[in-house]
Amino acid sequence: MSMKEDEEAAPTVTPPAEEPYSIFTSREKWFIVSLIAFGGLFSPLAANIYFPAIPTIAVAFDKSIELINLTVTLNMVFQGISPMFWGTLSDTYGRRHMFILCLLLLALSCVGLALTPTRDYWLLLFLRCFQAAGSASTIAIGAGVIGDISTRAERGGFLGVYSIGPMFGPAIGPVLGGVLADKLGWRAIFWFLCIASAICMVVMILLLPETLRAVVGNGSIPPPTIYYPVIPVIGRHTSNSAISVAPRKVFQNPLRLLLHVDIALLLLINGVVYSVCYGVTASISTVFHRTYPQLNETELGLCFLTVGGGMVVGSLFCGKMLDWDYQRVRRSMLAQGQGDNEKTEKTDDAFPIEKARLRLVPALLAVFIALCIGYGWCIDRRTNIAGPLILLFGVGLVVIAAMNSTQTLMLDLIPQNGSITACNNLVRCSLGAALVSAIQPLLDALGTGYAYLLLGGICALMGPVVYLVVRVGPGCRARRGRMAEMEMERERERERERDRERAQEDEAA
Repeated sequence: MSMKEDEEAAPTVTPPAEEPYSIFTSREKWFIVSLIAFGGLFSPLAANIYFPAIPTIAVAFDKSIELINLTVTLNMVFQGISPMFWGTLSDTYGRRHMFILCLLLLALSCVGLALTPTRDYWLLLFLRCFQAAGSASTIAIGAGVIGDISTRAERGGFLGVYSIGPMFGPAIGPVLGGVLADKLGWRAIFWFLCIASAICMVVMILLLPETLRAVVGNGSIPPPTIYYPVIPVIGRHTSNSAISVAPRKVFQNPLRLLLHVDIALLLLINGVVYSVCYGVTASISTVFHRTYPQLNETELGLCFLTVGGGMVVGSLFCGKMLDWDYQRVRRSMLAQGQGDNEKTEKTDDAFPIEKARLRLVPALLAVFIALCIGYGWCIDRRTNIAGPLILLFGVGLVVIAAMNSTQTLMLDLIPQNGSITACNNLVRCSLGAALVSAIQPLLDALGTGYAYLLLGGICALMGPVVYLVVRVGPGCRARRGRMAEMEMERERERERERDRERAQEDEAA
């Protein structure tokens, strides 16, 4: 038999197909992202819709504005704390259950707030804490869902669209709250939140599938019945023993993530930028009322639409920008022969993910600083109102682009982990609460122009920190990879030891 005949007779060996990261189609992923964006809307909405009613609630409860502002401070504190609990639980017991429980807690707390007697100020404080515990945690869980279903190459786009929900709250919340309080009374605000969150909870019960990889793998593993949506319209759950399932995480302290240098630096960058933006937003009504006294309450509320609208537009473009920048760095690596097309998108230590995500952040920070300073001096010089409104739109657009870049990188570094978003929420809410409490004394002491010049200078300090993350990030990532491999090896050794013990018990029997 000739060599050619031998080759023709030899059986063709087809290499096993590599399992996809997620079995959900692109359309199904976008559907899931739209669902969680709807849920993520309630975190900022529950906080911002309350602002226009503060004077009315102060009169109703016969308390000073300072005491009613304490309900805002406590709400923000619990916005930072509660995702540490719910986000970690979602990493252990599933995204779907925790999402539904958070919305249920929000709806029930709003019922209590709507029925609170005006003589019980303490109850208002107490229930506002529970309201924050329910609403704020949806953001951390939603980010975990995106980590479950998306690869690095597509994660930026998904996170950008997902951010539209949380960013839509600051845009419509103050306007909606002002209208409800003016036409129906302050209690109508909480009834509206109760009804809206209950509707969202029902939608999640009906449609949201479980995505936690410790439960469903890449979506191919049929979960227990309790994890199924009532109407399973998406997903192709077929049992496949070849599909690997991520180990179920035990409940761990999310603050352990702060021990990673690159993660801590990213949290600092995001927290400082967020707090400055929140300080600008929280002072809009006060600053505009003093500078443009001809504005009524409804017109003041409409001014919030500029910064919120900028955030929504920025969320749309930021996702495309992140995915484009990622592909640009990947193509550059391929052109230099530093990777292959199949492996470059994987989470390997060779790919410079820090450079891919943070390349444009220094420029975005520079524009954000210029806009904040320009806004402050427009207010200080009492220019035409169109000037500060245009600058506020730019502030919203740029800040969400910068924040989404750092948040996407954190999700790249610690995927399938709601705890990273919980830590992010804790840091930025803590810094935001501190700045909100200091913004009015700062404006009174320095004047609007110099106050925002100082805040811009604080943001400028984050520029070198960005370059520091790019420099130290690959080493930190490599150490985490080695630690994870060592832990997996220890777990395999423990499993082998258990197998030997069971074999000995069987022989003895």
